[in-house]
Amino acid sequence: MKLNIVPARTGITWVKRGIQTFFKQPLALAGLFFMYMAAATLASLIPVIGVVLALAIVPAATLGLMAATQEATKGKFPMPAILVSAFRAGKQRARAMMVLGFLYAAACLVIVSVVPLFFDVPASRESALTPEMQGVMLLVMVLYLPVSILFWHAPALVHWHGVTPIKSLFFSAVVCFRNAGAYALFGLTWMAVLIVVGLVVSMLAGLLASPEAAAALVMPAALLMAAMFSTSIYFTFEGSFDATPADSADGNVISPGDTP
Repeated sequence: MKLNIVPARTGITWVKRGIQTFFKQPLALAGLFFMYMAAATLASLIPVIGVVLALAIVPAATLGLMAATQEATKGKFPMPAILVSAFRAGKQRARAMMVLGFLYAAACLVIVSVVPLFFDVPASRESALTPEMQGVMLLVMVLYLPVSILFWHAPALVHWHGVTPIKSLFFSAVVCFRNAGAYALFGLTWMAVLIVVGLVVSMLAGLLASPEAAAALVMPAALLMAAMFSTSIYFTFEGSFDATPADSADGNVISPGDTP
């Protein structure tokens, strides 16, 4: 495995390729993303452990969506079973992905526990736009950023390169920092895309002059944008890492081209 150093403009390329690939298989990729969202929602409804379980499946689901994107780049139709690719690569990798999942859940729960130490978190929806709630959201974003960096490539490194969970977090952070310009531009480009789409949806909603119609437009648009974003994550990994001959020679290591 080799870490690549890429120019900042590569971040824009990752976004473009993500959107282009999504439209190669829009029904499959959107459907898989909706399946993941439905599974996470159902898991969160389980008493006591539901929230932890919903968070713990995030790394495995991320890997599944990346594997689906890879299939789409080959012109193939990704099937629903690809969502559980992380658990079809042998016991060792399945166990490593589970460890990664619970580490992610623990990190998110720490954030949830820390925020009330600084803010009185409002419980009602009416207070969602208050300055205090905006402060809560900003703090959550700041605290989540290092978690996102650590786990950005960790699922793919565990699955495709056989890296241990702890090392995968380290390598993910290293490549994100070494390519900070590309990742920053990746994020900014997605922000620009979201703003443009938001403006278009707002204009359409204004023309319809119906709150119900506006709501009917906003939710599908938001979910589709989230699905496109998840598609582009694969290209950040593909551009940041190369498989070395040693990786390919190891019979226990699954290369990106050999996803089950």
